[in-house]
Amino acid sequence: MKKTFKLSHPKIKLPRLVEAIKSEVKKYIKRERRKTLPEKVDFWDFDCRYGVDEASSEVIHLSAINKSISEAESQQLESFYLEVLVKPGFRTKKPKVEQQPNTEA
Repeated sequence: MKKTFKLSHPKIKLPRLVEAIKSEVKKYIKRERRKTLPEKVDFWDFDCRYGVDEASSEVIHLSAINKSISEAESQQLESFYLEVLVKPGFRTKKPKVEQQPNTEA
């Protein structure tokens, strides 16, 4: 999803418009996660970018999307650009932490 969202509408008030945008993004993410995984892929991962426009967009984490949309609302921007692209994700093993023997007596 690569889209420029407008934060102005003649009939819809700003808080409802922001909630509709958040809902649309959430639906897109859920729809992409439901797709069947290719062989040897552990999960669907997402590359996300946010900015005032496409040229000035910066990489953000998936969990920061709602915060970024709320930030656009608080800054009273007329529009903002949001890009959410799906990619295959692979799990990595956590390094084992060696436990030190308890020397307290």
